[in-house]
Amino acid sequence: MGVSRQQAAENRNAIVAAAERLFRVRGVEAVGLTELMKEAGFTQGGFYNHFRSKDALVAAVMEKAMHDYADSPNAGSVEKQAARYLSAAHRDNIEAGCPLSGFAGDAPRMTDAARASYAHGLAVYLDRLANMVARDGATPEQTRREAIATFNQMVGALVLSRAIAGADPAFADEILDAGRRTLVDALDDPVTPDSGRHGSSDI
Repeated sequence: MGVSRQQAAENRNAIVAAAERLFRVRGVEAVGLTELMKEAGFTQGGFYNHFRSKDALVAAVMEKAMHDYADSPNAGSVEKQAARYLSAAHRDNIEAGCPLSGFAGDAPRMTDAARASYAHGLAVYLDRLANMVARDGATPEQTRREAIATFNQMVGALVLSRAIAGADPAFADEILDAGRRTLVDALDDPVTPDSGRHGSSDI
């Protein structure tokens, strides 16, 4: 007896969810279909009832991850966003953290469809961040540039902290703290190419 359309859709969603968890933790190339389907609670033979190929699954995962992230609650301010993004809790939550940093290493090797989803997700997030960093008198170009630079710093600090968290937890925390403080200092400075740093504040 076949499964209903609703059950088939639920099974497909379970496979996508399992794939997203494994891809985030292990990387796309390191996850095989046998392991993936076992994680989802199915046999490997059922995979092709839902996807033509692993590439098709990767595209579905990226589309879901970016859609979910776009719909996530707005932090309200860039200071609050930095505090959440550059926190130990976010760093350690690889399975459900920011997909833009989580999939950054895999994205260049993905298919066109998956990369397009990633690029769209990045564009949507930068638009949101631009609204947070916008200053009175700044041009749209200046605001976008500042949003990109801010996110560059956030992702860089998060990735480096994750890279050494297991080997040197104190150093990993120091990287997050420096990232947060530097971002706050930058937001206190005027938008000029040679702006200096002054003061600091805790988030």
